[in-house]
Amino acid sequence: MYNTSYSHMEDHRKREDLVYQSTVRLPEVQMEDDGLYECHVGIYDRSSRDKVILASGSIILTIIVPPKSISVVAANSPAPFSRYEAQNFTLVCIVTGAKPAPMVYFKRDGELIDVVPTAQSSSSVGDQSKSTSQEKSRVSQAGLWSSQVLTSRDLDDTKLQKSLSLLEQEGKLARLGQDGPKQGWDQRTELDPEPTTELIPETVVSREFPRWVQSSDPLYYFKQQQQASGDGTMEVRAMLTWSLNPQLDNEALFSCEVNHPALSMPMQAEVTLAAPRGPKLSMNPSKAKVGDTVRITVQGFQLGPSASEVFPEPMFTWTKVGGHLLDGSEQHDGRELVLERVPAELNGSMFRCTAQNPLGSTDTHTRLIVFDNPRLKKGKEHFIAIDAAVIQGSLTLTSMLLLLSFTCEMT
Repeated sequence: MYNTSYSHMEDHRKREDLVYQSTVRLPEVQMEDDGLYECHVGIYDRSSRDKVILASGSIILTIIVPPKSISVVAANSPAPFSRYEAQNFTLVCIVTGAKPAPMVYFKRDGELIDVVPTAQSSSSVGDQSKSTSQEKSRVSQAGLWSSQVLTSRDLDDTKLQKSLSLLEQEGKLARLGQDGPKQGWDQRTELDPEPTTELIPETVVSREFPRWVQSSDPLYYFKQQQQASGDGTMEVRAMLTWSLNPQLDNEALFSCEVNHPALSMPMQAEVTLAAPRGPKLSMNPSKAKVGDTVRITVQGFQLGPSASEVFPEPMFTWTKVGGHLLDGSEQHDGRELVLERVPAELNGSMFRCTAQNPLGSTDTHTRLIVFDNPRLKKGKEHFIAIDAAVIQGSLTLTSMLLLLSFTCEMT
């Protein structure tokens, strides 16, 4: 704090006034410096001698704080994949540590998304929505935050034919399994008489595709909520909901961007929607012996050229082909399957790992090979040798008793 003074001459009054300035300087403002500042002045009036005239002034100092973090997550994740019906999907953009609350908006593949704001939204981006009459008509037709899936419109004929061709192929495969092998199949089998077990690799990957066709121009619903934190900053959660179309949304880039007066340029976080593509499995130990504890773990995925990770987070389910797991359960959830003290009967068993998220599902099979354990065999031979020695010792004692009895009778 420092004070300065200077004289000021008013020409029309021919009077000189003294001007006093008192300055308070805050070199590095913090959040606690935000608030009301007051300046109080006392003036001694010479005409009334003891009278003091008091004056005061005030100003509000507002501290703005840029966002500390921004992230995009999937609501209700992990979630299963449905191949028979469409489902709604929600992205949540979380912005923390900002003051005042920032402006949040979404982009898809670099283009601003035209959204329908919901009634619960505390704030929304004006440039993202159309006129109020158009929004009311669209909302009345589709409904807000409804559990029902949005109806299809503006269908793409190419994608429709592609989906129908996939359905036709799946139907042919199903009929082939029900009606039995055809003649051509029998002839090819006779020409190639190798057993099927030799054709099964240790890892088999298969994928599921949706059996429905969804609109290529969905409605995007936007809702934003904000909550004050204990330090005076705001936490904002912006939600974008639409009817998911795995055929179009797979490998789509969604970004959440934030505008704030304390930022010179928008702050953003982006995610790429991707379906799991064959999880890579690792087995430890690689050569399991009878009695070992085997761990089969998901290490990663076979990623595409534009995907760096699988988003949303997949859920993993383990099953044993043709039977129950070692503990008697039908399935196990998690990234790892633990088989305690594997018996020899598990040799050649196939285990299936299913990875799925709302964009798709994929299965990976791995085969367990169990080798003989020399330590267990050595232990068995040791027990057999001990039993033979005991039996031989008992026979020798019996012979000695018989001989002693015979000797006594002769004398």
